[in-house]
Amino acid sequence: MIKRLAERAFVPLGRRLRNRRPDEALSVTRAQELITDQAIELRSDTFGNGEVIPDRCCGFLIGSDTSPHLTWGRLPENTEALLLIIEDVDTPTREPAIHTAVVFAADRRELAEGELVPGRRFSFLHHRPGRARYFGPRPIPGHGAHRYRFHLYALDSRIRLGGLRRVDQLPAAVAGHVLAAGMLEGTRTAP
Repeated sequence: MIKRLAERAFVPLGRRLRNRRPDEALSVTRAQELITDQAIELRSDTFGNGEVIPDRCCGFLIGSDTSPHLTWGRLPENTEALLLIIEDVDTPTREPAIHTAVVFAADRRELAEGELVPGRRFSFLHHRPGRARYFGPRPIPGHGAHRYRFHLYALDSRIRLGGLRRVDQLPAAVAGHVLAAGMLEGTRTAP
């Protein structure tokens, strides 16, 4: 009941902002420091490319912020770390919104569903209020469908995100270290 009331309260705002979308060229993932011609195949058993992201993987008032399963193809030989950036490219702001940025060791071939949690194995960028963690999709009710892009970058060295406080600091932190990149896109509309 409370969930439904909260959702309805935001519908008028979402409808007023329906035609407002960010400039994708301003996405941190378009920064020169992150561009590479080497590709990584990125997939998920939780949702397919272009498909709807399930409720459980969404945020506040939709789901439980359970990270989706992700798996990737072959990485370049000297990959030491992986950087995952999750962005909403349809938020009604000037630039796409980063939901999550996390670095982890390259000694794995996948992340199980729900595995992306704070701890020693994952270094999250702490750029949102509250603790640094996975933040699932959460479009504004009434705003329409949003595209969420999961970007995976192979890095030739381990970087620490703990000292960064803003998303725009990411490109400089990985400059000269990006070996390959992959992207998976899911969609979500508020219920």
